[in-house]
Amino acid sequence: MQSTWFWPLYGEDDELAFTWSKSRGTAHVEQALENFHGTLLTDGYSAYDCYARNKPGITQAQCWAHTRRYFIKAEALEPEAVAQSLDFIGKLYAIEADIRDHQLDREQCLKQRLTQSKPRVDQFFAWCHEQSQRTDLVNSNPLAKALTYVRNHQEQLQVYLSDPDVPIDTNHLERALRVIPMGRKNWLFCWTEVGAQQVGIIQSLLTTCRLQGINPYTYLVDVLMRIEALPQMEWVDYRNPL
Repeated sequence: MQSTWFWPLYGEDDELAFTWSKSRGTAHVEQALENFHGTLLTDGYSAYDCYARNKPGITQAQCWAHTRRYFIKAEALEPEAVAQSLDFIGKLYAIEADIRDHQLDREQCLKQRLTQSKPRVDQFFAWCHEQSQRTDLVNSNPLAKALTYVRNHQEQLQVYLSDPDVPIDTNHLERALRVIPMGRKNWLFCWTEVGAQQVGIIQSLLTTCRLQGINPYTYLVDVLMRIEALPQMEWVDYRNPL
């Protein structure tokens, strides 16, 4: 059977949409984010880089959790260097935890990031540059790949420092999209492409309910009871979509 993909989009008001695509190319990103303007927080997948490039209305921010994962992959070969990198990144997360614990407002958050996080980010980039000058570090070394990743996304990794509305990572999205890999194990197949699209729609509704503190069961019961009162619609028989 054909493999297809869900692309999760997390909105600023805590809503989630799983858009479906046959490919992992930039074309789907262009379609899903058509007319989008603002800050786009992503992982390091190249399709997002291609989409955001040369678009003046879009500011691309990069996820620090994905950056951290690149260094963890090098831990077996470079334990000392990786320990240093994780210490740098860990201090950034400690500052974010302090911001959350004290429930700082936007202005206070921005001040704390600029006065405490930015110097540490600058130190981390300087350390990465120093490590990349090592003569014993070959391109195939996972640490070299992590350093290259940081160098290529250095500008995007700093966006959160000057915008208090931008999270340091995409972990809030990672937690919300667990329903998709869980489904991959539980029901394994969507059977048809239309079926996959419907899975994305239903999971978008249910996940957004949870994010908004609404019981999905209560929501579905309410919606299904109201359907018959809506104006007549043209229904599609999804049992025979092709």
